[in-house]
This record gives sequence, structure tokens and C-alpha cells, in this order.
Amino acid sequence: MTADVQDAPDRKRYEITQDGRVAGFAEYQLVRGDRIVFTHTEIDPDFGGQGLGTVLVGGALADARERELQIVPICPFVAKYVHEHPEFLPHLDERIRKAFA
Repeated sequence: MTADVQDAPDRKRYEITQDGRVAGFAEYQLVRGDRIVFTHTEIDPDFGGQGLGTVLVGGALADARERELQIVPICPFVAKYVHEHPEFLPHLDERIRKAFA
């Protein structure tokens, strides 16, 4: 089984698909064109327990970093991921970064 993370900007979310089916999503809002606020992450229960939430958030954050967006992790799952992966700390919005220090 292969999982793929893609931005779906028309739906304002990153989606993870597995074998062609949407298994979950991480919703976001773009603010002022340079900030991405992650608001909610959800994995379909049919795909639970496979670590897809971690793959999804990791892919979404890596894409945001690549696009040089400042990350604002409002979603608790995204915030937990950032705490566990400090390589994303420099890419947090400055005001948020202080809370993670």
C-alpha cells in the first residue's frame, strides 16, 4: 500500500491518499500569503492505526517549509508533531515559535 500527500488548495487542505482513496486531511488557512494556519487534522477511521496522520502532517509541513510559509500549528496533532520534530521550529511564525521554546 502506498500513501501520497498532496495539497488540495481548492479545498484548503492537504490530503493523504492510500491506493487512490482519500484517507485523511489536514485543513489550513492561508493568511496574508505568507502564513499557513493548520486548523484540523482527520484520518478516516477505516484507515486508522496505520500512522497515516503522521505521514500526512509530515508531508504538509515539509511542503509549507519548501514554499517558505510561516507555520501556525493551531491543530493539536500538528502542534504535537512540531514538538517532536524540532527541524520545523525555525519555520514557525515568530510569535508561535516562542511558545514552543
